[in-house]
Amino acid sequence: MFLPTTKEEIKLLKWDRPDIILVSGDTYIDSPFIGVAVIGNYLIYQGFKVAVIAQPDIKTDEITRLGEPKLFWGISAGAMDSFVANYTALNKFRNNDDLTPGGINNKRPDRACMVYTNLIRRYFKNTKPIILGGVEASLRRIVHYDYKDNALRRSILFDSKADIIVYGMGEKSTLELAKCFKNGTSYENIEGICYISKNKPEDSLEIPSFEECIENSDKFFESFSTFYKNSCSKNEKILTQKHNDRYLICNPKQDTLSQEELDQIYNLNYTRQVHPYYQKLGHVKAQETIKFSITTHRGCFGECNFCAISIHQGKKVISRSKESIINETQKITNLKDFKGYITDLGGPTANMFNSKCLANKIAGTCENKRCLYPSTCKNLDAGHDSQIELLKELALLPNIKKIFISSGIRYDMVCSDKLFGEKYLNFIVNNNVSGQMKIAPEHCDDNILALMGKPNSQILKDFIEMFKRINSSKIFLTYYFIAAYPGCSDKEMKSLKNFIDKNLKIHPEQVQIFTPTPSTNATLMYYSQKDLLKNKIFVQKDRNAKQKQKRIVCL
Repeated sequence: MFLPTTKEEIKLLKWDRPDIILVSGDTYIDSPFIGVAVIGNYLIYQGFKVAVIAQPDIKTDEITRLGEPKLFWGISAGAMDSFVANYTALNKFRNNDDLTPGGINNKRPDRACMVYTNLIRRYFKNTKPIILGGVEASLRRIVHYDYKDNALRRSILFDSKADIIVYGMGEKSTLELAKCFKNGTSYENIEGICYISKNKPEDSLEIPSFEECIENSDKFFESFSTFYKNSCSKNEKILTQKHNDRYLICNPKQDTLSQEELDQIYNLNYTRQVHPYYQKLGHVKAQETIKFSITTHRGCFGECNFCAISIHQGKKVISRSKESIINETQKITNLKDFKGYITDLGGPTANMFNSKCLANKIAGTCENKRCLYPSTCKNLDAGHDSQIELLKELALLPNIKKIFISSGIRYDMVCSDKLFGEKYLNFIVNNNVSGQMKIAPEHCDDNILALMGKPNSQILKDFIEMFKRINSSKIFLTYYFIAAYPGCSDKEMKSLKNFIDKNLKIHPEQVQIFTPTPSTNATLMYYSQKDLLKNKIFVQKDRNAKQKQKRIVCL
């Protein structure tokens, strides 16, 4: 069943009004890949009345079409930060949008969380609490570098004038908030939220204020480094950051979902369709990717310095049960337009499913040690054997012709798994890949790889040799690279070009210019022009020079 998005639907449900209205910068697809659908369906399952307004017109009063919620508003910019969705790495506006009906990028405003909050307050004075969630709010929850402004900005909670941020994967925190608002109890001790206070809690960890950060880049370096370390700590403290005469209070992160809880969320009855109200506005291209795709796990212990997954989803990998994945696959095979192909089975990295730490921990929980950098930890069990078994069982289901792995794999994990790595690669190349297999070395100069938190280039060579040994079909490798990364000059791009010519013997097409996004170590390096040890590094900030770096490899 769809979440209601019109008054007529609310009337059919015999609701007087919704408890919660969710507002999204993406169109509404009732899919486990869409945040508002997951949160909304989960809250419905827990007994709350939830409605959705997707991509409201900010020039009209469309935000008022469902009236005011009984408990709170929930706002998300969508699956991506609105600036990442709206602009390229060179700050050029994107004309197309896969999550907007018709594909034209004319629905999602810049700084969507702020714009939607102001829109609500324009039409509803002294309204119910406004809660920000999703990637944009999560990654902008503290003082952060904003690439569009080329300056530091306050926490989005202050700039938007919302009431609370739910950060990370917000199911549990949002449910606890809903219960607090329903019962009239305090929410200030809920984990996984941020709020504003005149006073800071006792025993909290205070990081440099907004005013200190904008006056001294070293203070911002200290601020973000402390924030990042605290967020990865087992003994995480309440974090506070002063903005003028008030404090941002960031409670410790919410407990990671158990496998049973994760299964419960993915076992909800998603229609996997675009809501008819929005479908009539045009084709939604994202449906081609997500409708017949399946998420097997959340989180990523890779912790690449340019990636925000560890701050948003977490660096613990939590996998669904085999039974839950099989159940979802069976539901998909019963859809009218299913043609026999699962378009993707994976997560942030496909082959992290069912990964385990042999030191009796959850992979990704060590505070001062990374699972995959500078090399794969000896205590990591990659779980490739159980992934093979899962793929075999899914392939035997009725109406399944082929299951694709499109979300990419960590080739270093394949190489380090001496028991099952080559067997896994051989299996997926022959059964789950068609035409090309995507991997993401990002670079091949070892100095840049170190700044990225990626393994050295020899691992890539080892993987290519393994791939050649087992690839008897016409599958070929495609590579993703990054240009103009912090520390990278023309010299390092020429080094990459030489490596490609000598070892890969391809003409690369997938080369992206680095985009500084909030709450990543790479963005800290970009802004401060220092590596994580505070050594001075070169950072290319000129647009034409960034293009030149890309052309060195692409020409």
